[in-house]
Amino acid sequence: MPSKTSRRSERRRDIRVDARLSMRLEGPPEDGQLAQVVTESQNISASGVYCTSSHFMAPLSKIALTIVLPRVPGSGGRQDLIKCEGIVVRCSPTHKRGDRKFELACMFSELDARRRDLIQQFVTWRNLQALRAATAPRSKPRAAAPARNGAVGRAARPAAKKPATRAASAPRTKRTVAKKSAVRRAVTRKRTVN
Repeated sequence: MPSKTSRRSERRRDIRVDARLSMRLEGPPEDGQLAQVVTESQNISASGVYCTSSHFMAPLSKIALTIVLPRVPGSGGRQDLIKCEGIVVRCSPTHKRGDRKFELACMFSELDARRRDLIQQFVTWRNLQALRAATAPRSKPRAAAPARNGAVGRAARPAAKKPATRAASAPRTKRTVAKKSAVRRAVTRKRTVN
Protein backbone atom coordinates (compact mmCIF):
# COMPACT_ATOMS: atom_id res chain seq x y z
CA MET A 1 0.00 0.00 0.00
CA PRO A 2 1.54 3.38 -1.00
CA SER A 3 2.25 5.88 1.76
CA LYS A 4 0.29 9.13 2.13
CA THR A 5 3.24 11.12 0.81
CA SER A 6 3.45 9.15 -2.43
CA ARG A 7 -0.32 9.31 -2.92
CA ARG A 8 -0.24 13.09 -2.48
CA SER A 9 2.58 13.55 -5.00
CA GLU A 10 0.80 11.30 -7.52
CA ARG A 11 -2.24 13.58 -7.55
CA ARG A 12 -0.21 16.39 -9.08
CA ARG A 13 -0.39 16.18 -12.83
CA ASP A 14 2.04 18.99 -13.62
CA ILE A 15 5.55 19.81 -12.44
CA ARG A 16 5.85 22.81 -10.14
CA VAL A 17 8.66 25.33 -9.94
CA ASP A 18 9.53 27.79 -7.18
CA ALA A 19 8.95 31.27 -8.61
CA ARG A 20 8.18 34.65 -7.09
CA LEU A 21 5.81 36.18 -9.61
CA SER A 22 3.72 39.30 -9.07
CA MET A 23 0.04 38.48 -8.98
CA ARG A 24 -3.39 39.79 -8.00
CA LEU A 25 -6.32 37.87 -6.55
CA GLU A 26 -9.94 39.02 -6.64
CA GLY A 27 -12.09 36.96 -4.34
CA PRO A 28 -15.70 36.80 -3.22
CA PRO A 29 -17.10 40.02 -1.73
CA GLU A 30 -16.37 40.79 1.92
CA ASP A 31 -18.82 43.22 3.52
CA GLY A 32 -20.18 44.13 0.09
CA GLN A 33 -16.73 44.85 -1.44
CA LEU A 34 -14.68 42.63 -3.70
CA ALA A 35 -11.59 41.33 -1.87
CA GLN A 36 -8.49 42.32 -3.86
CA VAL A 37 -5.06 41.06 -2.83
CA VAL A 38 -1.74 41.94 -4.44
CA THR A 39 0.87 39.30 -3.62
CA GLU A 40 3.67 37.08 -4.98
CA SER A 41 3.49 33.44 -5.93
CA GLN A 42 5.64 30.92 -4.07
CA ASN A 43 5.43 28.25 -6.76
CA ILE A 44 3.48 27.65 -9.95
CA SER A 45 2.58 24.86 -12.37
CA ALA A 46 0.34 24.60 -15.43
CA SER A 47 -2.48 23.43 -13.15
CA GLY A 48 -2.27 25.87 -10.23
CA VAL A 49 -0.43 28.39 -8.09
CA TYR A 50 0.57 28.68 -4.43
CA CYS A 51 0.88 32.08 -2.70
CA THR A 52 0.19 34.01 0.50
CA SER A 53 -2.85 36.20 1.03
CA SER A 54 -3.72 38.91 3.54
CA HIS A 55 -7.40 37.82 3.34
CA PHE A 56 -9.04 34.50 4.10
CA MET A 57 -10.66 33.00 1.02
CA ALA A 58 -12.96 30.06 1.60
CA PRO A 59 -12.00 26.74 0.00
CA LEU A 60 -13.95 25.95 -3.18
CA SER A 61 -14.67 29.64 -3.81
CA LYS A 62 -14.02 31.03 -7.29
CA ILE A 63 -11.45 33.79 -7.63
CA ALA A 64 -10.03 35.83 -10.51
CA LEU A 65 -6.24 35.56 -10.93
CA THR A 66 -3.85 37.86 -12.76
CA ILE A 67 -0.24 36.64 -12.91
CA VAL A 68 2.72 38.49 -14.43
CA LEU A 69 4.67 35.76 -16.21
CA PRO A 70 8.17 36.57 -17.51
CA ARG A 71 8.80 35.45 -21.07
CA VAL A 72 11.19 32.61 -21.68
CA PRO A 73 14.38 33.86 -23.41
CA GLY A 74 14.21 33.43 -27.16
CA SER A 75 10.42 33.60 -27.33
CA GLY A 76 10.36 37.38 -27.94
CA GLY A 77 8.61 40.08 -25.96
CA ARG A 78 9.09 40.92 -22.31
CA GLN A 79 6.28 39.37 -20.26
CA ASP A 80 2.80 37.91 -20.40
CA LEU A 81 -0.22 38.78 -18.30
CA ILE A 82 -2.08 35.57 -17.46
CA LYS A 83 -5.70 36.27 -16.51
CA CYS A 84 -7.89 33.34 -15.54
CA GLU A 85 -10.30 31.95 -12.98
CA GLY A 86 -9.20 29.73 -10.16
CA ILE A 87 -10.72 27.68 -7.37
CA VAL A 88 -9.32 27.92 -3.84
CA VAL A 89 -8.12 24.45 -2.87
CA ARG A 90 -6.64 25.35 0.52
CA CYS A 91 -6.48 28.50 2.67
CA SER A 92 -4.78 28.07 6.03
CA PRO A 93 -3.10 30.53 8.42
CA THR A 94 0.67 30.81 8.21
CA HIS A 95 2.64 29.33 11.08
CA LYS A 96 4.55 32.53 11.77
CA ARG A 97 3.73 34.06 15.13
CA GLY A 98 1.92 37.40 14.89
CA ASP A 99 1.53 37.05 11.11
CA ARG A 100 -2.04 37.43 9.88
CA LYS A 101 -1.49 35.97 6.44
CA PHE A 102 -2.86 32.85 4.85
CA GLU A 103 -1.23 30.18 2.69
CA LEU A 104 -3.40 29.91 -0.39
CA ALA A 105 -3.39 27.12 -2.97
CA CYS A 106 -5.43 27.68 -6.14
CA MET A 107 -6.25 25.40 -9.03
CA PHE A 108 -6.73 27.00 -12.45
CA SER A 109 -10.30 26.34 -13.59
CA GLU A 110 -10.51 28.25 -16.86
CA LEU A 111 -7.15 28.30 -18.59
CA ASP A 112 -7.03 27.99 -22.36
CA ALA A 113 -4.37 25.93 -24.13
CA ARG A 114 -2.25 28.96 -25.12
CA ARG A 115 -1.93 30.30 -21.55
CA ARG A 116 -1.40 26.80 -20.13
CA ASP A 117 1.40 26.30 -22.69
CA LEU A 118 3.03 29.64 -21.71
CA ILE A 119 3.09 28.59 -18.05
CA GLN A 120 4.42 25.13 -18.96
CA GLN A 121 7.24 26.68 -21.03
CA PHE A 122 8.15 28.96 -18.12
CA VAL A 123 8.17 26.04 -15.64
CA THR A 124 10.36 23.93 -17.95
CA TRP A 125 12.78 26.82 -18.53
CA ARG A 126 13.12 27.55 -14.79
CA ASN A 127 13.70 23.86 -13.99
CA LEU A 128 16.41 23.68 -16.68
CA GLN A 129 18.06 26.78 -15.19
CA ALA A 130 18.06 25.16 -11.73
CA LEU A 131 19.49 21.93 -13.16
CA ARG A 132 22.28 23.79 -14.98
CA ALA A 133 23.15 25.73 -11.82
CA ALA A 134 23.28 22.50 -9.79
CA THR A 135 25.53 20.69 -12.26
CA ALA A 136 27.81 23.64 -13.16
CA PRO A 137 31.45 23.20 -12.06
CA ARG A 138 32.23 25.01 -8.87
CA SER A 139 34.48 28.02 -9.29
CA LYS A 140 37.22 29.00 -6.86
CA PRO A 141 35.89 30.50 -3.64
CA ARG A 142 35.90 34.24 -3.70
CA ALA A 143 37.64 36.35 -1.06
CA ALA A 144 35.47 37.67 1.74
CA ALA A 145 33.47 40.74 0.80
CA PRO A 146 34.56 44.02 2.36
CA ALA A 147 32.70 45.16 5.44
CA ARG A 148 29.97 47.78 4.99
CA ASN A 149 32.12 50.60 6.29
CA GLY A 150 34.72 49.88 3.61
CA ALA A 151 37.17 47.97 5.83
CA VAL A 152 38.55 44.71 4.51
CA GLY A 153 37.35 41.57 6.34
CA ARG A 154 39.86 39.44 8.25
CA ALA A 155 39.64 36.56 5.79
CA ALA A 156 40.59 38.80 2.86
CA ARG A 157 43.60 40.48 4.55
CA PRO A 158 47.04 39.24 3.55
CA ALA A 159 49.16 37.79 6.33
CA ALA A 160 51.25 40.48 8.03
CA LYS A 161 55.00 40.15 7.46
CA LYS A 162 57.54 40.98 10.13
CA PRO A 163 59.83 43.84 9.16
CA ALA A 164 63.23 42.68 7.96
CA THR A 165 65.19 45.51 9.57
CA ARG A 166 64.72 47.99 12.37
CA ALA A 167 64.47 50.81 9.85
CA ALA A 168 61.39 49.15 8.32
CA SER A 169 59.67 48.70 11.68
CA ALA A 170 57.28 51.18 13.25
CA PRO A 171 58.84 54.46 14.39
CA ARG A 172 60.20 54.40 17.92
CA THR A 173 58.95 56.74 20.55
CA LYS A 174 60.93 57.90 23.59
CA ARG A 175 58.73 55.75 25.82
CA THR A 176 59.37 52.49 23.94
CA VAL A 177 63.12 53.18 23.81
CA ALA A 178 63.14 53.81 27.57
CA LYS A 179 61.22 50.58 28.28
CA LYS A 180 63.58 48.52 26.13
CA SER A 181 66.62 50.08 27.81
CA ALA A 182 65.22 49.30 31.26
CA VAL A 183 64.62 45.67 30.26
CA ARG A 184 68.20 45.36 28.93
CA ARG A 185 69.67 46.78 32.16
CA ALA A 186 67.58 44.37 34.27
CA VAL A 187 68.76 41.39 32.21
CA THR A 188 72.39 42.52 32.39
CA ARG A 189 72.19 42.92 36.20
CA LYS A 190 70.70 39.49 36.58
CA ARG A 191 73.54 37.93 34.56
CA THR A 192 76.24 39.64 36.56
CA VAL A 193 74.66 38.63 39.91
CA ASN A 194 74.52 34.97 38.92
